[in-house]
Amino acid sequence: MSNLLARFYKTLFADSIPMTSTTSTPATSKGSFFSNVWTVLRDAFNGFMDDRCLKLSASLAYYTIFSLSPLLVLMISLASIFLGEEAIRGQIFGQINGLVGNDAAKQIQDMIKSVELSNKTNTALAVSIVTLLVGATSIFIEIQDSVNIIWRVKAKPKRGWLKMLKDRLLSSSLIVSLGFLLLVSLLINGLILALSDQLTRILPGLSVYLVSAINFCISTAVITVLFGVIFKVLPDAKIAWKDVRWGAIFTALLFMLGRYLIGLYIDTSGTSSTYGAAGSLIVILTWIYYTAAILYFGAEFTQAYANHYGIKIEPADYAVYVEQTERERDVTTIPTEHKVEAAKKSE
Repeated sequence: MSNLLARFYKTLFADSIPMTSTTSTPATSKGSFFSNVWTVLRDAFNGFMDDRCLKLSASLAYYTIFSLSPLLVLMISLASIFLGEEAIRGQIFGQINGLVGNDAAKQIQDMIKSVELSNKTNTALAVSIVTLLVGATSIFIEIQDSVNIIWRVKAKPKRGWLKMLKDRLLSSSLIVSLGFLLLVSLLINGLILALSDQLTRILPGLSVYLVSAINFCISTAVITVLFGVIFKVLPDAKIAWKDVRWGAIFTALLFMLGRYLIGLYIDTSGTSSTYGAAGSLIVILTWIYYTAAILYFGAEFTQAYANHYGIKIEPADYAVYVEQTERERDVTTIPTEHKVEAAKKSE
């Protein structure tokens, strides 16, 4: 066990920790490993609180409510080029149903129907496509701004229209990537179903556990790729792929755990029934809010890991650092009315 732990530590940290002398404490010691992990987690949590990431999460949840339908419509449209639209819809709503419940999933389904592209004239279709693109890309623009705040970078001034156009094109490419990931996920799920039938015949007692483990690993891998693309591409910053890799893996694992806990909270808290007709909307907002918090904590973790064991995150060529300073002035006495008037006369 100690050898495995040492090997994992060497892969994770040793490349970026200089050895000052041959007599220094080995970097693979158990205490050193957990100490460094604790340092990264502590810095990530402190940054999460200092950057008010819960407030950023609430902002993203608000934007997502208006952008969710356009995003899903575009993803379904892209994926349906290769597979049947009904199969894609069934898979998506099956996943949503498992995350937020049947009522909230039905609410999302009704939202999508209101913005569908079918049965429209050419002019109305063109306007709808532009509207959908603007709405869907707003999610990624908001994520970009929030991660920029967390990583203390921003685009240089006087790049307004050019920067906005670049961001929209970048966000559109991410939508295409999401459609591709959805397609890959559907194909993999089909293979898993076929594999489960074979495993049931070969290992009838273990097939359920094996299929669940395979499904978990594949889902985690797909989500890791998604988070990696977000951290590498969206922010106005330069970050090494090595740092992105560990940050994305950590965020994906945290998301898989958080998905279960959020679902458990929604089921046991009675959120849907408490708010009546608005219950489904509240459930969707709650799920997005906590998911966004996981994303931003992952961004803080990625930054902390890069600062300690990787290459420090730098602004992109078209961006600059943002320095935040706090000034505090000590006031020993409260000025009286007489002193205030005297100060005004002296001016």
